[in-house]
Amino acid sequence: MSLSTHEVDLFESTRGRLEAIAYRLLGSAGDAEDAVQEAFLRWQAAARDHIETPEAWLTKVLTNLCLNQLTSARARRETYVGQWLPEPVFAGDRMLGPADTVEQRESISIAMLTLMERLAPKERVVYVLREAFGYAHNEIAEMLEITESNCQQIYRRAKQHLATDRTRVQVDEVAARKIVEEFLAAAVSGRTETLIGLLTDDAISIGDGGDFFPTLNRPLIGAQRVVRFLRLAIKPTEGKRNMLGGSPAIFSAVANGGPALVTVVGDRVVGIVCLELTSDGIAAIHAQVNPEKLERATRRWANSEHGAPIIESW
Repeated sequence: MSLSTHEVDLFESTRGRLEAIAYRLLGSAGDAEDAVQEAFLRWQAAARDHIETPEAWLTKVLTNLCLNQLTSARARRETYVGQWLPEPVFAGDRMLGPADTVEQRESISIAMLTLMERLAPKERVVYVLREAFGYAHNEIAEMLEITESNCQQIYRRAKQHLATDRTRVQVDEVAARKIVEEFLAAAVSGRTETLIGLLTDDAISIGDGGDFFPTLNRPLIGAQRVVRFLRLAIKPTEGKRNMLGGSPAIFSAVANGGPALVTVVGDRVVGIVCLELTSDGIAAIHAQVNPEKLERATRRWANSEHGAPIIESW
């Protein structure tokens, strides 16, 4: 069935919100785009004259598409090469969605998106719709075709699984650059104690290279171990440059609400290192170098102002 201009505009008016929901549910900008496009195809094929509230209908369709994908993704994660991390998204991208409340900002942090991988699919759906988008339990229950009391129980379980005593710190571009500069200066200088001082005692480092780049098979935990690894990782070599496709420049940015190091070769983003900043220091370092998870970041980078690099040629 063909769509009228009004019906196309109606869908486009909800696309940003749908993408933001899908990104939080799937942890992948690419998968989120695909899910929203599938929702559009469902909208095109639907008997639209019988849909009383299009936004609610589209949200339900998208939610169930994501729920199905989460179920299959759990099996794919078991065969994923190395460690799996979410796809980072730069500040200003509509895929990040609303960020007016602490809960909304928390829900798009790389740390929280990673943590949500431990949730069962329905737990993740209920948690995201409730915490980040403010849906009532009866509305979520209707989308998932469960009872309201069951929805409340699922939400409580999800909250328990995600409980943490860390208070994350949100930053703007100026603060992010200062943090990244300080972090890079300490790492490049080789001053071990300075770098340790920037980290929390239980700091963690995780890298995701997919099939493309070798990374550690498990997270490194503890400031001392993380620093030893960073001193080796930050040291430039011809082998690393060849693997990246050239000598990269390193910039600072804000990604998923936190400071990030962005490594760029030519017009390609080849790596994003997100720093989880807490009141006690840097609690986690999430390095994304899987090129399949940097395609949207590369497009956004090419069309944005990002200032001068901190390191012009690494």
